[in-house]
Amino acid sequence: MRLRAAAVIAALALPVAAMAQAPPEPGGAQEPREEAGRLVDAYILSNLQESLGLSDEQFVKLLPLVKRLQADRRDALQRRRRALNEMRRLFKSGGATEPQVVEKLKELKALEAEERDRSRMDAIDGLLTPVQQAKFRVFESEVFQKLREMMGQLRRQNRVGPRPSGGRPRSPEP
Repeated sequence: MRLRAAAVIAALALPVAAMAQAPPEPGGAQEPREEAGRLVDAYILSNLQESLGLSDEQFVKLLPLVKRLQADRRDALQRRRRALNEMRRLFKSGGATEPQVVEKLKELKALEAEERDRSRMDAIDGLLTPVQQAKFRVFESEVFQKLREMMGQLRRQNRVGPRPSGGRPRSPEP
């Protein structure tokens, strides 16, 4: 199981690395973030039955719910990221007024509330035993922890940059 997890995490590194290094081409190739999301979904779905000890019947019922949960989470994160970027641009422009900030903050809070309301965990939990519910949360946590670790490593590598011919990493520029 650990070997298979390591192989999938390694396969995730390519789109995640591209996501960390290059902005997406407008109208061009598929965004690395979407590709990474699909790979994460594929990993979760392919290991779900074994990791949770699901019966075939449970797996068939759970599969569409987990797919929808992952899609909802990705959508919510994307909309939240967009709202935060709008707020960031507003502040950077130097002309942010309190009514503008209040409106953007209201939008962000509405997105956060909607995300909580759209949670599919109750439906998923209804199909699982308490032990399987706990295993599902641990499994998801481990997958996302590995992704966070990979992103941190990629960010550190990007800050330091490639090694010049002297073999030592470049210092980050101030």
